[in-house]
Amino acid sequence: MTDQTHRDFQARSSRSQTQRLDRARNPAKLVNDRPQKIFFGVSAITTSDDKIEMGLCAHDGTYSMDFAVHCIEAKRDGAKTLSDFVIMRVKEYQNVRNVKCLGAGISKAAHDISPDLPARMWAELDIPTLEFERNPVEGDIITGEVDVDEEADAMARKCVVMYGPQKQPLLQVGFLNEVSVDAAGHAILCTLEQYRNTVRKTTWDATMHYAERLKKRGIRMAFLNATPQGGGVALMRHALVRIARLLGVEMKWYVPRPKNEVFRITKTNHNILQGVSEPDERLSADQTEMIKNWIHSTAKREWVRKRGPLAKIEDGGAHILFVDDPQMPDIVPLAKEIEPNRPVLYRSHIQVRADLVDGAPDSPTAEVFNWLYSRIKEADLLIAHPVRDFVPKLVEPQKVAYLPATTDWLDGLNKELRFEDSRYYLDIYNAHCLESSQPQLVFPARDYIVQIARFDPSKGIDTVIRSYGELRRKYYKDTPVHQTPQLCIAGHSSIDDPDASAMFVKTMDLIENEYPDLASDISVMRLGPIDQELNVLMSNAKICLQLSTREGFEVKVSEALHKGVPVIVTRAGGIPLQVEDGKSGFLVDTGDYEKVAEYMYQLFTDRDLYAEMSGYAAAHVSDEVSTVGNVLSWLYPADTMTREDGKKLETNGAWINDLAREGAGIPYEEGEPRLPRHYKT
Repeated sequence: MTDQTHRDFQARSSRSQTQRLDRARNPAKLVNDRPQKIFFGVSAITTSDDKIEMGLCAHDGTYSMDFAVHCIEAKRDGAKTLSDFVIMRVKEYQNVRNVKCLGAGISKAAHDISPDLPARMWAELDIPTLEFERNPVEGDIITGEVDVDEEADAMARKCVVMYGPQKQPLLQVGFLNEVSVDAAGHAILCTLEQYRNTVRKTTWDATMHYAERLKKRGIRMAFLNATPQGGGVALMRHALVRIARLLGVEMKWYVPRPKNEVFRITKTNHNILQGVSEPDERLSADQTEMIKNWIHSTAKREWVRKRGPLAKIEDGGAHILFVDDPQMPDIVPLAKEIEPNRPVLYRSHIQVRADLVDGAPDSPTAEVFNWLYSRIKEADLLIAHPVRDFVPKLVEPQKVAYLPATTDWLDGLNKELRFEDSRYYLDIYNAHCLESSQPQLVFPARDYIVQIARFDPSKGIDTVIRSYGELRRKYYKDTPVHQTPQLCIAGHSSIDDPDASAMFVKTMDLIENEYPDLASDISVMRLGPIDQELNVLMSNAKICLQLSTREGFEVKVSEALHKGVPVIVTRAGGIPLQVEDGKSGFLVDTGDYEKVAEYMYQLFTDRDLYAEMSGYAAAHVSDEVSTVGNVLSWLYPADTMTREDGKKLETNGAWINDLAREGAGIPYEEGEPRLPRHYKT
């Protein structure tokens, strides 16, 4: 293709558009000139004279709109040379032409030349990059060859097909109802080295200890939970399967077919267990039978067949099973019936009102937990969030272990965004506000306070609003409006959460009835599955609130701290484990909106306090709440409980992370950040 080598992009921006872009890049102003959304295709081959011939294609989602071909010197490090060049050209194309690349397709040959390129595209340019192999029929029918510009066009088209109407990679649930994480493995967001750099050496070395052992033995792990998207459990499972794939261990994740009628029941059970349900809500025998039939219908159709997760081990079933939360407890006895010696671990992610279970045997909470425990008591371990009061007394203590919720520092919720991308997602948020008749954020002209959480009865959203009302009416009553902060309440939706709509209506009613004078400064939004939208809301917030009345852990607190955003949180559930009172944030009693307002005013007016708290918060987040810490805590029981000697763990209320570190011969060092042990509410 020597006649087309060094063919540059042809499309050019007009002079007036360039001037508008220059004005829009003023950090003091909001962007009004929205970028065009496009996709890229990337292709590359090595030539006989040790050069790299590469093609780039810009695609508008319907047709190819521009392309370029370059031949570059490979030099000593061809991988870095190619990745540096592609990053430079794509970044330049976006900035000069006011476009936002939503995704890129890369050929396997280009990925082989530069293995880090897809992860760099995601980390540095916020572009999910999907790898595809070229079908032989796409080349010349005689030679089988294809020019790099044609292959780049094919990669862009393949990428476009993987995106849905919300311009995000489609969530895929495949054969046997297995969740096909990261667009069925096409999307390459991270490298193992990037994960290594998110944690301390001790955590990484312990993780690799178990990963190598499991790989050598060919152990198969399977997670089963209710939904593939929308809640914190799903986010953790996506990250867990992603890193397991990079580690080379076999870990799969399965979900049942959704059934809204059942989700209404399981959500009510969730509320009852947390003590936030209506007094007359009870679990009936008909409902428990419906849950059982729902689980068994999927399990017997999909999961007990050969190579399904519940199949016998000799038929390709998992060596160890992990069951999440109270939606699917009937999996435990079914799994034990099929393979009695296979380890099954039950994981609870919620704050169970153990005081009601233990002290009020006729209460709805006791009834639901007794039903739940009758199913899960056969599990080999029962893993709870790390608060003793979450575990009722009837649970066998030798089976109890503790594990916090976690987050992924490399995903769309947490990674650092460029200024241009941050502005882009803030603009998207404000567009969604406009569509929903909600107030827009005028950041950076005004600061704002944020609470990011599902619209759930336990999230304390009414306290958030009352705290903001107290701040504005008491502390800023004589301050011009444009010098006061706004309030943002936002969160994703989950398909198994039917309470969200009702809670949203209650929230809006509270604002309209009691705080009509502040309604134009309170932005309340239920958002779609765009993680970066929540990322930008958290990253730019002045203060993060988490004022739950009941809470398992709520890792959004650690996400805020990791970004250096001071938090004000309630002493509810596992939240206080994450915050050092007066150092990384403030702890308050549930419902104490006056104290919340007082602390918010301190942080807004005392710059030294804010800077000190922000710096301390960012430097004192434990590895336990990271994806690496999470995978360590699952690899340990997978390795220990599947050995030929059939060792049975008796954890007796220990933290899984502590056991994993000790088992690897790498116990915690003096001064190494970790969450407080032996916490009680």
